[in-house]
Amino acid sequence: MKKSYIAIIVSVLFGSIFTSSAQQDPQYTQYMYNTQVVNPAYAGSRESLSIGGLYRSQWVGLDGAPKTFTLSGHSPLGFSNLGLGLSLVRDEIGPSTETWANVDISYTIQTSDNGKLAFGIKTGASFLSINYNELTIADPNDIPESNIDNNVNFQIGAGAFYYTDRFYVGLSVPNFVESSHFDEASIENSNLSAIGKERLHYFLIAGHVFDLSENVKFKPAVMTKLVTGSPLQVDGSANFMFYDKFVLGGAYRWSAAWSAMVGFQMTDELFLGFGYDRETTDLTKFNDGSFEVFLRFELFKKPERILSPRFF
Repeated sequence: MKKSYIAIIVSVLFGSIFTSSAQQDPQYTQYMYNTQVVNPAYAGSRESLSIGGLYRSQWVGLDGAPKTFTLSGHSPLGFSNLGLGLSLVRDEIGPSTETWANVDISYTIQTSDNGKLAFGIKTGASFLSINYNELTIADPNDIPESNIDNNVNFQIGAGAFYYTDRFYVGLSVPNFVESSHFDEASIENSNLSAIGKERLHYFLIAGHVFDLSENVKFKPAVMTKLVTGSPLQVDGSANFMFYDKFVLGGAYRWSAAWSAMVGFQMTDELFLGFGYDRETTDLTKFNDGSFEVFLRFELFKKPERILSPRFF
């Protein structure tokens, strides 16, 4: 999560002390391939056993910059309308490391010949550790006396996801529990004032696939993230798929970054994607951009999915 700890890092780098309570979940350039992490209703929607992993190194060259790893898997359950998924997210920011482990359960309703509406629940826990000894600042009194070691918080979230072979839209809140990681009392012996509290994250995603020709598909997509106390984040992307094998695209994160993406459907089962972000803010002076790699492996796919892989 991009919470007050990133503000700690930035304040240390630029020699200032701060007060903050806002935070955000990890962000992804290739969010269109990583939907299950933010919306549990996506579980089972690919009609196969789908396993995906993503690694993101953000703001490369900036000390303490975020590094995020996600691992997720999901599948429909037999001939029922249920889907089951598991997801792990590990986020490292300077002295802090947070890990989320969740189970995703979905129920899907056939709304038309080609349309489906799924509802999902996400439940699990997060584990937070902070080693303040990794910080280097002038006044030792600015550091709390004790570290945070595997602070555990319960999580529960929900989402809805409507999709056809060409269109999708989803709305979700991955976690309804507003837990406090630490407060002023826990750092009362320091001059640092910071409150790390979970905030509700609202995600709205949508996309549509158009056939430009027999061998070229075009997919515009958008993800909007709303968090109390943080600016509205809007990611818009445009991807082209050629011959069902090669994907090329770009994206823009409103008032934050430009992105480039490339993907390869290496086999019927294996997809590999890469993403690169370049900041449009003053932060670009202090880093070399952000890099992502995504890998998806699928088993037991239906024959029609192999002949024409779904573009989301």
